[in-house]
Amino acid sequence: MTKRLPSPEHAGTLSLNALRSLVSGLLERSQQAEARLAKLEADNIQLREENAALRLENTRLKVENQLLRDEIARLKNLPPRPPFRPSGMDKATDIKSGDKQASKKKPRGPKLDVKRVSREEIVRTNAPAGSRFKGYRSVYVRDLVLKAELVHYRRECWVTPDGKTVLAPLPMGTVGGYGINLRRLCLMLHTQGQVTTARLTTLLNDIGIDISKRQILRLLTRQLDGFVAEDAAVLHAGLVSSSYVTVDDTGAWHSHNPCYATHIGGPNFTVFRTTKSKSRLNFLSLLRGGYQDYVLNDAAFDYLKERRADASITAVLRAFEPQRFCNQVPFMAHLAEKGIDIFDRQEIGTLAEAGLWGSIRHHGLMGNTVIVSDDAGQFRVGNHALCWVHAERLLQKLMPGTAKEERSLTMVRDLVWRFYKALKAYKQTPSPRAVPAFRRRFDRIFGLRTGYEALDKLLERLHRRKSELLKVLDHPEIPLHTNASENALRSFVTKRKISGGTMSRDGRVARDTMLGLMKTCQKLGLSFYHYLGDRLGIGNVGQPVPPLPAIILARA
Repeated sequence: MTKRLPSPEHAGTLSLNALRSLVSGLLERSQQAEARLAKLEADNIQLREENAALRLENTRLKVENQLLRDEIARLKNLPPRPPFRPSGMDKATDIKSGDKQASKKKPRGPKLDVKRVSREEIVRTNAPAGSRFKGYRSVYVRDLVLKAELVHYRRECWVTPDGKTVLAPLPMGTVGGYGINLRRLCLMLHTQGQVTTARLTTLLNDIGIDISKRQILRLLTRQLDGFVAEDAAVLHAGLVSSSYVTVDDTGAWHSHNPCYATHIGGPNFTVFRTTKSKSRLNFLSLLRGGYQDYVLNDAAFDYLKERRADASITAVLRAFEPQRFCNQVPFMAHLAEKGIDIFDRQEIGTLAEAGLWGSIRHHGLMGNTVIVSDDAGQFRVGNHALCWVHAERLLQKLMPGTAKEERSLTMVRDLVWRFYKALKAYKQTPSPRAVPAFRRRFDRIFGLRTGYEALDKLLERLHRRKSELLKVLDHPEIPLHTNASENALRSFVTKRKISGGTMSRDGRVARDTMLGLMKTCQKLGLSFYHYLGDRLGIGNVGQPVPPLPAIILARA
């Protein structure tokens, strides 16, 4: 049992022995408290060491888990899943408007489509005797009529005096005994509605149209020459007129083989192209806009100089006048005549890229157009800019092992988010006077050295890409990210997941063409359904839809 000490408040009335007892007791308690405190500090240090060890172990397990996931994806021929969540930097740094009126919802009331009433009916009622008529109360009801029709066309048949047979033509757009209205519905549901061919077959059979899945495939992939030509013209018009393009690619399957779908989009157009390769050579061939030639001109030799090609080879190829070759065969023959080893893949690849870039500039494409990409190597050509969201995502991928490293990473990400928000404000009101301040601020952020080795190396790497990350200072009209390309590819990925790949060339071309035209109509504010009706020759769809390339050029 603990001995109770005298109260220190009455120390003046205590004897000498009592005072000695009180002091010794207080000293003993103080020593016990110091011992307990030392034990707590030792326990705290031990817990911190255990916590740091657990952090390192957790980081190691995360990395190991991601490696195993990537290995499983590789064995299943699937793309590896990224080990991080999508960055919220763009939405979190949106500049909120102070105008409360603009944020209010639109008032509910009559719709704007009441001027195109298709028919009018009077609904009558049995009123009691002696009632007075007070007019009508209008109600607009929107409805859709779907019905199956089987039209019997009796085609006139004549025999000319010279023995030839003249047969009256069927209406334009009829494919295999199926009309253009059915074809438009199938194209819209399959492209815009992401409805599979199997579900389309079931849907149409339930409505009352006897059709097979094979016939639906014919409606979706055959006789699309007009759409394919307009899609190619859309790409050409976009590359000629757009101040920037955003690019990205994703995996695709064609004829049981892995391929790649590349998206090229600007403010007013979108195109998709599926190819076997995702190399820079392939990307440059897409930027040619359908041309097949190779050109050795000043732009081509500037490209070789930028890629640090062998000066002796450049000197051998240079001529007084630009040299144009109609396709790859005469271009390779010309290189062989100049003594260049056309079987050296690395050397010949750079020369072919230069020939493609010369062709692009020869046809007036990509004049001062900025290419905004996620820093994939194949897209680093011409006037190139980097996506800030992907740059910040590299910071998000880091896995700090200690609390100090986590604080350093949080501080740097906060600085990057603030800088990104300032760039978004600059885009709205560009000012040349603010450019030097932005460049100095960039140097301060990405010149930091925190002691966290992985973070410092990443900051140094991003600092080397300063000109591409700050391209917006010289071109305020370009976006700071490639979200438009990723959103456009989302529909492609959805189709890939629910429908798989394509088997025939017609199917691949139809998928790329119709998806691109649908996205272009969305950017131009056009109804894809009305666009299909106009191109298929269906009347009574409102005003004619002008050629999409003409609209793109007019809006440039």
